[in-house]
Amino acid sequence: MESNFPVVDMGLLQTEKRPEAMDKIKDACENWGFFEVVNHGISHELLDTVENLTKGHYKKCMEQRFKEMVASKGLEAVQTEIDDLDWESTFFLKHLPVSNVYEVPDLDDEYRKVMKDFALKLEKLAENLLDLLCENLGLEKGYLKKAFYGSKGSTFGTKVSNYPPCPKPDLIKGLRAHTDAGGIILLFQDDKVSGLQLLKDGSWIDVPPMKHSIVINLGDQLEVITNGRYKSIEHRVIAQQDGTRMSIASFYNPGSDAVIFPAPELIEKTEEENKLKYPKFVFEDYMKLYAGLKFQAKEPRFEAMKAVETTVNLGPIETV
Repeated sequence: MESNFPVVDMGLLQTEKRPEAMDKIKDACENWGFFEVVNHGISHELLDTVENLTKGHYKKCMEQRFKEMVASKGLEAVQTEIDDLDWESTFFLKHLPVSNVYEVPDLDDEYRKVMKDFALKLEKLAENLLDLLCENLGLEKGYLKKAFYGSKGSTFGTKVSNYPPCPKPDLIKGLRAHTDAGGIILLFQDDKVSGLQLLKDGSWIDVPPMKHSIVINLGDQLEVITNGRYKSIEHRVIAQQDGTRMSIASFYNPGSDAVIFPAPELIEKTEEENKLKYPKFVFEDYMKLYAGLKFQAKEPRFEAMKAVETTVNLGPIETV
């Protein structure tokens, strides 16, 4: 099925075709919550190196561990749907406010160095994309970066995942359906093994694997700040029977003490102060709530944050 999944050529932003590219980003943010970027400024050589080292590290350090976990839980023989675990093998890297790339065990030095370099380039791309969103929304340049900026700046981290072949993909999901809690997510995914799907108009649509592209999706915080103009969209990973799918998702999120609220310019005149669609909250409080409710609908999370809103001291945060 042809889904016309939005692909944005960022090279066009430097040409007379800029308005078309900006429109495509706007339409993707309003109607998909996802888009794919090419000519994004990260070299193909670096992407290939990241992919090779990630796949090598999985084979050397993670694959056996995953097989042991599967055996210990008897997952090859399941007869009924499993809804409390994901068929994935993962580790996490933190970049901002403080990097832990040199503390994570089992990574060789070249891999650490490459992932640090990759993270710097992704951070730049994330901030560039946030400014393009500002432009489309009519917000001043830098507004979203500032909105994410707690006392120590933004939070930025990477989840490195592999989804091994699964004997029962109809009973076990690679990753159960959820929206992302954070800000803007940049995904470098396998270009051969598919599996990522998003929910659009009630149907699950494949996010097509495409060599050297970066998939962008919007998290709950951008839905709040844009007052619902842009939405965070439910997505999932379908486990495959053949092939291991690599997925490197980097999350550019607000700082833990950043106060998140709809941009005043995006609040309709008809919305009264006490009837705002979205709450005002401290990002860390939202994450604590999300931790227990990740695989449930986001609307009750927003409502729960409204309930605590009155008890939080939301004075301006000093960003000295």
